Parts: sequence; structure tokens; C-alpha cells
Amino acid sequence: MGVTNQDCELACRELLECFFADHPNVAVQKRVLKALRFLTADNKLLGGRPGGWAAGIIYAVANRDRQACGVPGLLNGEFEALFGVSMGTIRKRAAQIAELLAW
Repeated sequence: MGVTNQDCELACRELLECFFADHPNVAVQKRVLKALRFLTADNKLLGGRPGGWAAGIIYAVANRDRQACGVPGLLNGEFEALFGVSMGTIRKRAAQIAELLAW
């Protein structure tokens, strides 16, 4: 049995709640949760680990409409450690998210 979008959404929400508890930013949090809802509402299966998707959403939202330069206030190594994925995975997911949401 594979992981459904609902399972991925729940896991991502938990990770995002932890992230925003430590790094509060209400405006970004609202945009991130909205992006998560749009991604999981689609019938396309979100394969891979939820940490990659959660971090990718934050990265995509933080760098929307500008040249990507990371997440403000965090070193890349810190961001990787928070979600347990590499920056390569985060950037890959962020690119997929931007494409899926037609940003």
C-alpha cells in the first residue's frame, strides 16, 4: 500500500507546525499551508518523504518571485537538519512545487 496525498499532507502539516513554532512568521505560514492544500488536492501522487515536500514548500514560498537564495534567517545546513533532507532534494521539490502550482 502506497502513501496517499492525505498521509503526505498530515505528515507535512506536523513538520510545518514544528518549523513555524520555532521560526514564527504568520504571513509565510499562511502561504505555505495554502500551497500544501493545493498540492495535495491534486490527484498527482506526491512521492518521496514528507520532509522533502514540507521543506520544498517553505523554500518555494520564501523564494517566490526572486532569485533563490535560501530561507531567510537559516543556514542551509540548519534547514537540512530540521527536515532531514538535503538541499538538493529541497531545491528539487521547490522546483516541482513551482511547476505544479504554475508560479
